[in-house]
Amino acid sequence: MQKRVLIAGFKHETNTFSQLPTTLDSYKARTLYYGDEVTTKMRRTKTEIAAFIDACERFDWQGVFPVYANATPSGKVTEDVFEHISNVILDSISDQGPFDGICLALHGAMVCSHVDDGEGELLHRIRHVIGPDVPIAMTLDLHANITDQMTALADIIVIYRTYPHIDQYEIANEAAQLMQRTLNGEIKPKTVMARAQMMDGLDHGRTTTPGPMTEVLLSAKTGTHSVPGVLSSNIACGFPWVDIHDTGPACVVVGDGNAPEFQELADKLIEEVWQSRHRITIAPISIEEAMERVLVVDKRPAPIVLADFADNPGGGAYGDGTRLLKAMIDADLQNAAFGTLYDPVAVQTCVRQGLGAHVVVAIGGKIDPKYGAPIPVTGRVVAITDGSLKLKGPMMAGTEIQMGPTVVIRVGGIDIVMASGRFQNYDTNFFEHANINPSEKDVLAVKSAHHFRAAYAPIASEVIVVDSGGGLTSRNYKELTYTKLRRPVFPLDLN
Repeated sequence: MQKRVLIAGFKHETNTFSQLPTTLDSYKARTLYYGDEVTTKMRRTKTEIAAFIDACERFDWQGVFPVYANATPSGKVTEDVFEHISNVILDSISDQGPFDGICLALHGAMVCSHVDDGEGELLHRIRHVIGPDVPIAMTLDLHANITDQMTALADIIVIYRTYPHIDQYEIANEAAQLMQRTLNGEIKPKTVMARAQMMDGLDHGRTTTPGPMTEVLLSAKTGTHSVPGVLSSNIACGFPWVDIHDTGPACVVVGDGNAPEFQELADKLIEEVWQSRHRITIAPISIEEAMERVLVVDKRPAPIVLADFADNPGGGAYGDGTRLLKAMIDADLQNAAFGTLYDPVAVQTCVRQGLGAHVVVAIGGKIDPKYGAPIPVTGRVVAITDGSLKLKGPMMAGTEIQMGPTVVIRVGGIDIVMASGRFQNYDTNFFEHANINPSEKDVLAVKSAHHFRAAYAPIASEVIVVDSGGGLTSRNYKELTYTKLRRPVFPLDLN
């Protein structure tokens, strides 16, 4: 008999220190699809939901797709948004059930205005409807903060193993295969988890160079193959800009049954994580040092890429910080591009003036000027777009992005991409959709911490990670006020 599987996505990486609430408009600005729209929009993308769509065909599942929602990281998800999207899922379970299994594409670091553990609360509500016996499989971001409730309520948890996250499709495919084996009665999966007294670690999960994350992932893979009954071993490096009890790295092992060896493997892996806590592979440099390095050579065979990691919208930062941009303007850089600066007000000014207009406008710095005040500039509007683009990859290829009205203003020798929506720049189409060829620039500056490497490292002569002196994704954790985080914890209290 054909198995019936409910498949949904409800994702958010919450930075609890952001003053920007995550509303329904936040989801509409990025991804919010219902019903048949989910398969129409997400099929053939390099995402988890696309893998689940394909699994329905491969395993002959009757899939039901109530909603797929994904918003740019920002502040807490509002209660009304959580209730709305959760109820879409729950109503579908009640109205269209029964189901043989549930597959969820989640993040693992969602915090809501009324509950700290968004994913755990969603799972709790689903379990209340379906009972304890229907298997639940979920995929999580590598930067998930795994809670006890999440591991207690999910049968299968599979976590990204790459940062940048270029394996989303493959991870969901692994989860789907485990679900199929479960539905066939071949396995009875159960998850166990281990957590250390850390709120940050594993080099923030970087996998582009050898380091602590790649090493513990290898240990996890070895454990999967060497410990009988282990179905999947997973590492989450955590998302540190979240003030909840369980913030930080965790190791999750999915086993066939309840053998004590599964918890022993998780404990062994988290001990390796703890021992690596001081190791980092990338040391950001100051803006002043970055400008000195850029100005040393007049012309390079390929662009120098500057990453403004402390103001990364992909981690919940505002994306309108101006310190790096101001330094580039003051240095009179030529043949450079900067993207993407969040400033819907300045965008509208440029749109009203029109293509080719010379404008005087203050850009950026409008949400919290302590991360860089607005910069008064005189420039020319060289492009106006509707902000629509499709990601080329390697990360999330095929996914549609709607940034809203977007302009390029040329200030001196710098083309500045300004958008009405907050987006991390991790794909060359953030430039190319506005008629900027990034390969032809001498200097590219991107609002991103690490995801940019997937698309930009292959075209770069050099990559420089810049510490712009503060931001919501800075590693200066002691400047933030944690009140719910378990203590003592590394690196705030423990060494």
